[in-house]
Amino acid sequence: MGWLDGWFGAGGGGGDNSENDPLRKLDPKLREFLKKESPIKYTPASADEQQTQPQQQQQQQQQQQQQQQQQQQQQEASPTPASQNPQQPEAASDAPAVPRESQFQDGRYADLWKTYQSQSSVEASTKSDHEKLMDVLEGFKERKLAIGGAALENCSDEQLAWSDCMKNGDWAQKMTMCRTEVQRFERCYMVQSRLLKALGYLSTYDRPREVDEDIQMHADALYQRMLEQETAIEKAKAEGLPVPKFPPLLDRSPAAQTARAAGAAAASGTASAVREAAGAGGGATADAGEEPNAATLAAWRAKLEKLPEHDRAAEEAALRAEHRAKAEIASQVQALWQEQAKEREARKDSGGESIGDKLRNLIGPK
Repeated sequence: MGWLDGWFGAGGGGGDNSENDPLRKLDPKLREFLKKESPIKYTPASADEQQTQPQQQQQQQQQQQQQQQQQQQQQEASPTPASQNPQQPEAASDAPAVPRESQFQDGRYADLWKTYQSQSSVEASTKSDHEKLMDVLEGFKERKLAIGGAALENCSDEQLAWSDCMKNGDWAQKMTMCRTEVQRFERCYMVQSRLLKALGYLSTYDRPREVDEDIQMHADALYQRMLEQETAIEKAKAEGLPVPKFPPLLDRSPAAQTARAAGAAAASGTASAVREAAGAGGGATADAGEEPNAATLAAWRAKLEKLPEHDRAAEEAALRAEHRAKAEIASQVQALWQEQAKEREARKDSGGESIGDKLRNLIGPK
């Protein structure tokens, strides 16, 4: 009887229900089909129910607000231990639950990472005494080679100018084998190497790569400043003006050198890197007791007298930095020997002393 619904309305339950029914505009046959096939029976709400629903919602919201206000008043009256010291959970959450090798740094699978050991720690625990000693010496050699590579990177413009002169230079440049460009490149390489040593690049601390890059860029900035000063001096001499005086590139005072090294390391964003570079770079006071002896100082003075006046400060700082690096290597080797001696004593006390231990106790370093 769908055609009767089309003439007289969707239902006979009253005008209010038909007006409030959102399905009243549908085709009657479609409504009948939906009533039969739909698993959920639809019953249109009356006008009274629709009016009471907003009132109930407002009452519920008012009750929730009152409950929240009561809870806040109770918390203010009697503070909980968590509110007395709110920094404790934050400090606990800051501690990483998993090592950095984990792909999930949010703490997932933390129980599986409890017994994890990194590859470097496993290799360090299985190394022999000779391998540990060679690691220290190889580290110093690698740092010396790294200084050469960093100096070449900073002198790339001079190297390109030399190469371009050899390929595309005029006949006068080729007759002299581009001597001007070669001298400019050699001077850049020597000065950059001195500045890198003076700023602590030779130190064997296990520091981030960013610290080395900061030292390298700072050395290049000092070299460019030196070239600008030389250009200004030559221009003043050519014009007959008084020669300008500039502050030294490297301050010889220990406080200034320590502050310079710490400032270069601060760009890496790690406090440990700042402490390391401040203790190793450019005349820091970390090894104040390792002052060169009289013979070494005499050899340094003889070497510095052969250099121009403007190169002596950088060369002296480089010599002192290299001396500190060697003293650092010696202290590391001494620490390894002391550790080996303790291990031999422990094996001797436990009855596991070997023939090699006896020989090392007789002829080895004390």
